[in-house]
Amino acid sequence: MEINQHELYEYARQRLKQKKRLYFHFVLFFLGSIFCIIANKLLNVKPEMDWYLWVITIWFFIFVLHFIRVFITDSFMNKKWERAQIDKLMLQQERKIEQLQKDIDKKNNTAQ
Repeated sequence: MEINQHELYEYARQRLKQKKRLYFHFVLFFLGSIFCIIANKLLNVKPEMDWYLWVITIWFFIFVLHFIRVFITDSFMNKKWERAQIDKLMLQQERKIEQLQKDIDKKNNTAQ
């Protein structure tokens, strides 16, 4: 397998693993929410307060953060984006080095 194809395969495998974990998180969130409701309402675990609402709300917030990471952040900040940023920074550094070299050459020419 070529290096480029191998990188594409690894990226696809990593994305699949991320999505699989997100789906598992959703199923766990759904079943956990049902369990919390049942525990509070039917099993009378601290029935004087609706604590399950807090648990579900906090867990939902964590799930939303996980979703944002998988489908928004990681989808556009991937290997291609990293390479583009590295190339951009390297180009900036090369330009600075060229400018410094020109400045040094100018100083050497005027000193002579």
